[in-house]
Amino acid sequence: MTTRPDPSSRRWAAPRRMNPLGGQAVQSTASGAPGSQIWASIDIGSNSFRLELARLAGERYQRVSYIKESVRLGAGLDDQGMLTEEAMQRGLNCLKGFGEQLVGIAPERIRAVATQTLREARNRNAFLARAQAVLGHPIEVIAGREEARLIYAGVARLQPSDKPRLVIDIGGRSTEMILGRGQKPLLAESFGVGSVGLSVRFFADGRYSAEAFRAAQVAAGAELEEALTLFRPELWKEALGSSGTVGAVSQILAASGKTDGRITPDALRWCIAQCLEAGSQDKLQMPGLKDDRRPVVAGGLCILYTLLSQFGIQELLPTKGALRQGVIFDLVERLQPSGARDPRADSVSELQERFAVDRPQADRVASQAELLYRQLTPKPSPELLRELTWAAALHEVGMLVSHHDHHRHSAYVIAHVDAAGFSTNQLQRLSGLALGQRGGLRKLEAQLHDASLLDQLVALRLAVILCHARSPETVAPPKLEREGKQLTLLCPKNWSVEQARTRFLLKEEAEAWARTGLLTLSIS
Repeated sequence: MTTRPDPSSRRWAAPRRMNPLGGQAVQSTASGAPGSQIWASIDIGSNSFRLELARLAGERYQRVSYIKESVRLGAGLDDQGMLTEEAMQRGLNCLKGFGEQLVGIAPERIRAVATQTLREARNRNAFLARAQAVLGHPIEVIAGREEARLIYAGVARLQPSDKPRLVIDIGGRSTEMILGRGQKPLLAESFGVGSVGLSVRFFADGRYSAEAFRAAQVAAGAELEEALTLFRPELWKEALGSSGTVGAVSQILAASGKTDGRITPDALRWCIAQCLEAGSQDKLQMPGLKDDRRPVVAGGLCILYTLLSQFGIQELLPTKGALRQGVIFDLVERLQPSGARDPRADSVSELQERFAVDRPQADRVASQAELLYRQLTPKPSPELLRELTWAAALHEVGMLVSHHDHHRHSAYVIAHVDAAGFSTNQLQRLSGLALGQRGGLRKLEAQLHDASLLDQLVALRLAVILCHARSPETVAPPKLEREGKQLTLLCPKNWSVEQARTRFLLKEEAEAWARTGLLTLSIS
């Protein structure tokens, strides 16, 4: 069963004007909107970088401006998986321009995410440090499934439907596939094949041949084969394509008069035939083909044809939703009062269940850690406070692996798990807190110079000690005071000999911090 393209999708794009950053275009539907009302997302993709500014009023989404630049960051990965300086510089130049567009927008309403290329790049941390400096905002590297979830969020909100649907997004170095219904993604996966990577591998010299197209399709099919059962045709009623590759091919087909923009197997065969007839990308002439898409069109066509053939897709409809809108919708939900709709809270709960966490104990540690943290930081950042409580909620997930050194198992699990809503950056931070919950502190020597993480870690470690008996507190908890680098834990006078073990552990804790030279902890 298929549907016609949404006619409103052609009206959705606003009139274009020149992009002052030298990219493709800026679109605008509003001007003079206060920065406090604007939401911003930056999509640092493998082929293009995108900046979206929007306003939301209830369920109504209004684009303020949109900038797209073809950076081809993914083409700058060398044989050792390192980003070249030239590719990094292209990205930095673009992000510097994006940063200028963000002036006046509330920082909590801005989110920048990076996808497959920075998931792969071995020198990503070096690039991220420079990129965050020029952008002026943190950049989160998101996992493939998280990228897929956010893509679906953008599609589902901007093109709502109750039909079971398959959403496909072909990026520069990965392809995301999502099954969903309404606003709920039922299955989301990411596969390591994209238009940039396939084009560099099989069409690096810019020449087209039947053999190269066949080889590229076989390679794409091998990567996508494991998805055949998961996304089989009987599970969905319509297939939608999001973002660059699908949009570019849809424009070619509409401009050529082959279809009204929908993508079909016959239409893709025509596109491939045009490539073969031209013989090279330099000679390729197709209406609607833009110069920035020319170097990667062959790889994109191969992935599209493989998908339609293998998954029985009779037509793929371009959709107006994408990752960048999903990031904005997700950010709005995060900032709901008390984080009521924050998907990360659901992920933490699911992980607790999956790893059979002792929830009453986790709750005790989280409550005690929050109390101590608020004494260390009277006006805590809501996000840092949430991180601390999530770290406490998950600090014992490693118990399912082994009681011995469970903190190390917890750290490994948290760092490598797919958790909806979390970026890989934030999971690494939670992993560090889980690793540092007990034992020596030398293993976290580099991270401890981050003052915000240091405070979180102090609160978590002390909470774990104070709750070590794994039973409800029967006496008032100690209070924590700070004076510069001097911390003092004030124990209640009615602490009896029953707390002798706790006093012993606290003494060991004071000695551990003394060895770091970062702070002094005294027990009074």
